[in-house]
Amino acid sequence: MSTEAFSPRHSPWAISSRTVVFGAVGAALYAVLGLFSFLIPGTQSVAVRPAFALVPFFGKRFGVITGFFVGLVGNVIIDLISGYGLLYWNWSVANGLIGALAALIFTAIPPIAGEAVRLVVTAIGALAATAAGLLFVITDMWVQQGVDFSTFFYVNYLPALLANGIAVVILVPALDAAWEPLAKRAGL
Repeated sequence: MSTEAFSPRHSPWAISSRTVVFGAVGAALYAVLGLFSFLIPGTQSVAVRPAFALVPFFGKRFGVITGFFVGLVGNVIIDLISGYGLLYWNWSVANGLIGALAALIFTAIPPIAGEAVRLVVTAIGALAATAAGLLFVITDMWVQQGVDFSTFFYVNYLPALLANGIAVVILVPALDAAWEPLAKRAGL
């Protein structure tokens, strides 16, 4: 039987040194690895960013606060380094929401004994958190001039969901499978 993201001793809402350390490590990893991305042609700055898979992974494994922090702070740092500044703050909030939603989704799922089933559920849960969290970027309709619902949906939301969805469906289960033996050994 595999260990799950949270044992009874770890609440998904808890703020502790563990939350702070893993949040800082996750945000730093996401910020550095997130620089390795490429733009999808024909979109408004939507990038395929494999490091994005760290956001729902950290949410699943370390809780709501950590997941939100990794997504928000990691994306802000990426935007600052890339020269966007805080212009697209709403995308950073959406990334944070994805980490938080992943924590909530995986907290609600009961323990799963089979490794293959657990990895499939991990992929589906990460994709659901990504789809729901990215809905926050509808605020582009108010933040940017000239963005209507059709533009938001077809130019911003769907390309971002496709790019990030591919990353999370492949990489979150892989990260989780790699983390599982390490977590058992470290007693996390």
